[in-house]
Amino acid sequence: TCALPICASRAGPACRRLLSRPAARPAPCFLSGGPARVPAGRPREKYFEMAMFFAMLKRARPNARSAVPDDTGKQQPAWPASTKAEHMAELKYKRVLLKLSGEALAGEQKTGIDPETVGTICKEIGGLLDMGVELALVIGGGNIFRGLSGSAKGMERSSADYMGMLATVLNALAVQDMLEKFGYPTRVLSAIDMQEVCEPFIRRRAMRHLEKGRVVICAAGTGNPYFTTDTTAALRGMELQCDAIIKATKVDGIYDKDPAKFPDAVKYDSLSYDETLSRHLGVMDAAAFALVRDNNVPIIVCRMLGGDIRRAILGEQVGTIVHDC
Repeated sequence: TCALPICASRAGPACRRLLSRPAARPAPCFLSGGPARVPAGRPREKYFEMAMFFAMLKRARPNARSAVPDDTGKQQPAWPASTKAEHMAELKYKRVLLKLSGEALAGEQKTGIDPETVGTICKEIGGLLDMGVELALVIGGGNIFRGLSGSAKGMERSSADYMGMLATVLNALAVQDMLEKFGYPTRVLSAIDMQEVCEPFIRRRAMRHLEKGRVVICAAGTGNPYFTTDTTAALRGMELQCDAIIKATKVDGIYDKDPAKFPDAVKYDSLSYDETLSRHLGVMDAAAFALVRDNNVPIIVCRMLGGDIRRAILGEQVGTIVHDC
């Protein structure tokens, strides 16, 4: 007997005779594993050639996640399977919502989207995924349009906020494109329906994506005006049952005043929700803090680059953690 499907053009006489029999047992489908259905009017030999071709492609397809480009563009090996399993056991937070500002995608040009900067951020995210972290993202839109700034200049607040929501979708699509170039499956879920470019946000669908190892980017805010992307991050973090919310910034934690302007600024290693609100530290807005405080989900504020996010997920003391002390 001969295992099917096979390439009929290279088969021996016995295989050709078996393929030519009308009563021969159908070969298993190379996709579903069930009996293959040969289309009417197509020679069986041609069908099996195609089946073998696609089966060979499926086996020969390189694992895109097995290597991640470094700064020089060369492919560097990602976490080995054994190392990944060890880190999954060490993870303090296995499902995380990462909040990024829109300005972070602009790089040195301050506005718009800089592909090189997006690539650097996505490599940092890729390192988290290789560790086995289930990751959801919320990205702001300040590099394109900020609703509060528009309303301050005379625009109607609702219209300005909707424009800001669309800006977050643009950023989400840019990050999705770069992550998938690096081999990480990504889904953009929008609170505003736009089926041609992304999926609608459905909680169960988003959680299923996370369980399958896909990155979920929550775009278009909450879908309602008067809510910031900080509130979106808190809301999606609750809905997706995340273990922590990480806000990645340019500084390495929360300070009592702006460290860029005041050299004597003091950094906090740990804060309670009430302390953060009473001291008006401006990490997140009051609505976002009310959500995380009521559900006791920690907020970690740390640097976006340099490996701080990875160390925070492993439970090391980096940045500032806001929790119920």
